[in-house]
Amino acid sequence: MEFKVNSKELEKLLSKIIPAVPTRTPMPILENFLFEVKDGQLTIYATDLEISLKSSLNIVADENIKIVVPARLLNDVVRSLKDTTIHFKLMANKKISIVTDMGKYTISYLDADEFPEIPSVETDKNAKDINEVLINGEELRSAFEKCAFAMSKEEMRPAMMGTLFEFRDDGLRFVTTDGHRLVNMLNKNIKAAFNQQYVVPERAVSVLLKILNEKEVKIHLTKTYVSFKLNDIELITRLISQKYPDYASVIPLENEFLMKVNTRDIHESIKRMMLFSTSSTRRVKFSIMTDALEISAEDLDIGASGEEKVICEYKGDALEIGFNSSYVNDVLTHLSSEEEIIFKLHSPTKAVVVEPVQKKENIDLIMLLMPVRLNT
Repeated sequence: MEFKVNSKELEKLLSKIIPAVPTRTPMPILENFLFEVKDGQLTIYATDLEISLKSSLNIVADENIKIVVPARLLNDVVRSLKDTTIHFKLMANKKISIVTDMGKYTISYLDADEFPEIPSVETDKNAKDINEVLINGEELRSAFEKCAFAMSKEEMRPAMMGTLFEFRDDGLRFVTTDGHRLVNMLNKNIKAAFNQQYVVPERAVSVLLKILNEKEVKIHLTKTYVSFKLNDIELITRLISQKYPDYASVIPLENEFLMKVNTRDIHESIKRMMLFSTSSTRRVKFSIMTDALEISAEDLDIGASGEEKVICEYKGDALEIGFNSSYVNDVLTHLSSEEEIIFKLHSPTKAVVVEPVQKKENIDLIMLLMPVRLNT
């Protein structure tokens, strides 16, 4: 059996699939691609058992086959080739001959039945209903870029190790939290014919960030799986089954003290104060007065301290409140495109709402920071 394919077309396809190949795994079979040639189409699959990727292209083939080939070796070989035709030919002893106008190479292959079954939304036995929605790829990427940093890494709280997709009448809400920070973003442009919650795991989000573009994404959802189809590539992942925490209950509604500040000014100050915060707590102190914010930090271990004043507009009582500087830095990094932001505060122990002054059309974005106790 043999087939031919253009090297650059194959390189493009492999680059989309390789993110699903694990770098370390107790199951060596996962370090391979599954090649399926059927009716003049080559479909390549990869999986780490958490996510699966597949993509296809048209080829010239004389029969149908299914084989397993070493992923990184093949990817590296194809990437090194100039624009040419690659001639694949199956030989005896489980070998593949790869011939180009530059030379001949030989790699081993395995039988397809050794490769794990790739899940499919369409064949999900638990799926009573499959929900479908179309989302612009750039809008989905923008939501992930704003939200992904706040996903939890603690396995004790598995629901928080993903991004909540909450489909509602007013749009699609994305929520992430690790208990210290929370991001809540509503996109009113995305409407679906159903109201439902799904939790997409962090691994799928990180891979989608690499492959999303401006093209529309077709999303299919069951209670168990979600698939994201982007033109010629499909990502399939198992959803997190645990119920997402009631995020709305932790968003304070009575934060009446308002501090408006230039995003770049406060971010630059925070980055400098991080140099002076104790490595174990990363604590910084905000001392807020009318039109003046003082940010300070002290590292008692090395006898170093720093304080800076940042111009702000403040309406409220004088207030001292502590934060983990790393968490503040994360929030400000993901609001860096905003010229000005507002901190909504209430007391030294109450969660603080941070949001952009200039609202984007049909986008509601808020971030939450939990304070830390200051030494008395």
